[in-house]
Parts: sequence; structure tokens; C-alpha cells
Amino acid sequence: MKKIYYLFTLALACLAFGCKKDQTLTVLKTVSFGDGTTLNSSASSVVLTKAADTASVITFSWPAVKYTIKASVTYALQIDVPADTVGTSGWANAKTIVVGNDVLSKSYLGKDLNTLALDMGIVAGNEGTLVVRVRSYQDQYAYTNPLSIKVKPYAPVATYPLLYIPGNYQGWNPGAAPTAAALKTKIYEGYVYMPQADNYYFKFTSAQDWNHINYGDSGNNTVTEDGLAGGMQSPGPGYIQVSINLNIKTWSAVPTTWSILGDASPGGWNTDTQLTYDPAKEIWTVTCDMKKDGSFKFRANNAWVIDFGVDADGNLAYADSPVYGYNAAIANITVPADGNYTITLDLHDPSNYNYKLKKN
Repeated sequence: MKKIYYLFTLALACLAFGCKKDQTLTVLKTVSFGDGTTLNSSASSVVLTKAADTASVITFSWPAVKYTIKASVTYALQIDVPADTVGTSGWANAKTIVVGNDVLSKSYLGKDLNTLALDMGIVAGNEGTLVVRVRSYQDQYAYTNPLSIKVKPYAPVATYPLLYIPGNYQGWNPGAAPTAAALKTKIYEGYVYMPQADNYYFKFTSAQDWNHINYGDSGNNTVTEDGLAGGMQSPGPGYIQVSINLNIKTWSAVPTTWSILGDASPGGWNTDTQLTYDPAKEIWTVTCDMKKDGSFKFRANNAWVIDFGVDADGNLAYADSPVYGYNAAIANITVPADGNYTITLDLHDPSNYNYKLKKN
């Protein structure tokens, strides 16, 4: 009897106030990149060089993730070293690079990947491993499976303090002047091309204007900061090695011509093979037959006073220099195979002297 009374009472309440069926509980649908293996890269290993700084060296690509709501999806690359991608705190130290909304690929220039690899602790000149995954986000995260790539970064060229070298040869314009770099503390050196002119005066300035320090000659190749003093002077036209030593207040200007000498070169160790200067390209070149079983150096003025070999990393470096002294650690240069080569010597940037051997 009580049950009948309860049902009757409930029915009256529904008639009076209305009764509604409970709504279905909405559950957030889990999204993913499918099987999680859909991150692709254009290369599995990359050896980086300065020559590839502005080139695309690797591209990552992935498919779109379909979320329940039709709206933009934000994608990001996460990059880490293998040891940091495991355990309960895996990926906690990853670098996260937001790629953008609905963007499905990311390319790296050589210089950017090099910086990233060095920042991640890979030592320049050594091959290391980076682990990459993609993260998507709208109202929840989804991840691809990780992908490993091998990267070998290079040591970036150091940034050295500079002085500027305006002179009669370029219209006394500090804003467009070549530079001298301080590879050693307060010892600046560089090369300038002075064509035939009425005089070969120049100065060093600390900025690309005449409003800061400018260094002139106070006699006997000594330096003064008196802005009204006369300029230094090259002995004549040509490709001039200029230097200024602010430690002992001296300067120098030495006209140079360049050659190669060694048993890998046509003249052996007895006869220099001369290079020709191209003012438009600011480089010295020669095309000649070279030998694998031998070596050579670049030298100025057919003498062992100013000459270049290579350091332990294969970079061009002074073996002899009146500015920096003698370096016994500098080795001769070798060629990879017998044949005809175009050889280039580039000294226009004092913080990045370099050479090239191109087999013809």
C-alpha cells in the first residue's frame, strides 16, 4: 500500500513540476597522431659546416591531428637528449619550439641547427644524438613517437673586437671601411686593397664614424689617439696587411702578393706558384695541377715571414706572422687526390680567413 502511495505521489509531483530524463554525460574524446610513428625527417644524420649556415639542412613533417572541435591546432617541436627522455621526468628539460597553428612541417637552417646542437650539449666536432617529437594542442595534448637524429656541430667562428680602416683608398669613409680584428688582446690585424692612388694614407677608428677614437701616426710607426694627427701610410699600392698593437702603441703596413709552395704544388718546395687577386670578389686564386702525396702552404711575398697552414680543426691559421708570431702547431695543407684544382685564398674578413680547394 505504501509503494502504491509513493508512486501516486511521484506522479502528482511530475505533473505539477515536470520531470526530465537525465542528460548523457559528455566524455572528452582522446586524440592522437594515429599509431604515433608519423613524424618524418628528411635526414637521419647531419654534419654541419659554416658553408651550410644559410641552407636548409633538415625538415621535419607530420600529419594533422583531428580534434573534436573544428578549430586551429598548435604544433610544437620538442627536442631533447636521449637521457632526458626516459623515466618519470622524461622530456621535462626538452626545448619546445612552437611551429604555429596548423603548420605541419619545420625546416632548420644550418646555423640554427648548429646553435641548437651546441646548446643541447653536443661538443663541436663530435657526433651526438638528439631526440625529437611533435606536440599538438587544442583542448588537450597529443604527441608523436620520438625520432632520433645524429648531429655533428662545428665550432662557430669567434666574434673578435674590430677596428675600422678608412683611408684615401676608399674615400675616408669609416662607414664603409674594411676591418681589422683583434685575435689577441688589443692586437688588431687585417688586409685592405689599395689600388694605385696619389697617396696611401689610412687610419684606424673604433667606430664606423669620426665621432669616437681614431688612431693616427705620431712618428716612427707609433700610434696616437690625437684625432688631429696625420694618418699612417702604406709603402705603396696593393694588397696590404695592416696592423695596430695598442699594447705597445705601434702599427705596420706591409704590401703582399700571395703564392703556394710545397711538394703538392707544381713548383715543389723550390718555386712559388703565384695566385692572382680579384678585387671584385676580394679573393686570391690559381688553377693548377696538385698532388695528393705532398703538402703546401700559402705564403706572402715568396718568403717565410707571413704564411698560412691549417690548425687541428682544419681551419686556415698563421704559421708565421710578424703580428702574432710563430705557431709551431700549424700543419701543412694536403689535397684529397691528384688532379687539377682551383685554389682560393680569402682574407677579406679578418675574423674568418679561409681557403677552398675545388677539383676541376
